[in-house]
Amino acid sequence: MKTKKWFFWVSIGIVLIIIYKFLDNFTGIGNWFAKLFSILAPFVIAIIISYVLLVPCRQVERIIDRKKKHRFSRVGSIFIVYVIFGLLLFLLFKFLIPILADSVVDLVTNLQGYYNSITTNEFEGNWAPFIQNNILKPAVDFISKINLQDFISADKIFSYLISAFGVVKIVINIFISFICSVYILSEREQIVSAIQNFSKAVLSERKYNKFWNYFKKGNEIFLKFISSQFIDSCLVAVLMIIIMSIMKIKYAVLLGFIIGMFNLIPFFGAILGVIIAGLVTVLTGGWKTALIMIVVVTIVQQLDANIINPKITSSRLNISPLLVVFSVTVGGAYFGIAGMFLAVPVVTIIKLLLHDFIVEKNKQRKIASEIETTEIKK
Repeated sequence: MKTKKWFFWVSIGIVLIIIYKFLDNFTGIGNWFAKLFSILAPFVIAIIISYVLLVPCRQVERIIDRKKKHRFSRVGSIFIVYVIFGLLLFLLFKFLIPILADSVVDLVTNLQGYYNSITTNEFEGNWAPFIQNNILKPAVDFISKINLQDFISADKIFSYLISAFGVVKIVINIFISFICSVYILSEREQIVSAIQNFSKAVLSERKYNKFWNYFKKGNEIFLKFISSQFIDSCLVAVLMIIIMSIMKIKYAVLLGFIIGMFNLIPFFGAILGVIIAGLVTVLTGGWKTALIMIVVVTIVQQLDANIINPKITSSRLNISPLLVVFSVTVGGAYFGIAGMFLAVPVVTIIKLLLHDFIVEKNKQRKIASEIETTEIKK
């Protein structure tokens, strides 16, 4: 009891000091948090990598366990998954990134020619003048003024990374992230046990049970969401690239990659990805090709949303579409792309807390009402 009281009052003191310093010096606190986030970035990345790779690690570990090799199941599963993950990263930087960079440069370089072709062939007789004059023409004029060949290439991107972070810092951060993610995956039970023991030591039994219940549920929500979104987006990107290549759509790799990556953002991502791919296909292949592509992509996305994604996550997050739209909008407004990506699991946990709070309060009121009624009858 003395330990709990000491911990409580020390925590209160620390919180008050932090609040005072924050109110006393906004700029200094902001710089301090920015530096802290920079220092912790490799560990945050390590946690994200662990969440993404935990599902395949579990699957491989179960396969090894079936072969009666329990001693090597954990180490073997991590080794196999990281070898595959490293190979995928190598292929990504060796082949995909240069293709994407060349596609963007080629698209921007030939954009004016695409626009001239589409306006003479598809807009004869001033058909759909509003779209031509107010959407396509301003966008083409703006993008055509940008010479991306001076900015986008594999060598240029690498030089930007070097100048922004420095080679040594990049290598160290990547190394720390991967090493930490390996330790997190290999010692995940010990980490969870340490959190459990600490919370049990500093909290009362009732508060500990509540905390542990929410910790397990929150961890499961983040695990399912983050891992499933990354895996699902990669699958969607591959499917879109294959389908668009079969349809002989220009820049199939670039457009498939865009749709897959936008798929990381709940609700809005799929819509934005299709709009971008549709506009590019209108310019490069005409309206008929674009309409066919949009129909095919929409069908694939519906199959993904109703079959592939639920199979990966094994269950859906119990949250309404309206709340998804609201959370993604607010998360994007305050925290950018990361906020849009993490908004749904965060709001799901908040919804869970509010639901339990309301249920508990209603139970207390019902009990109080029953006691009051009993006393009146007496």
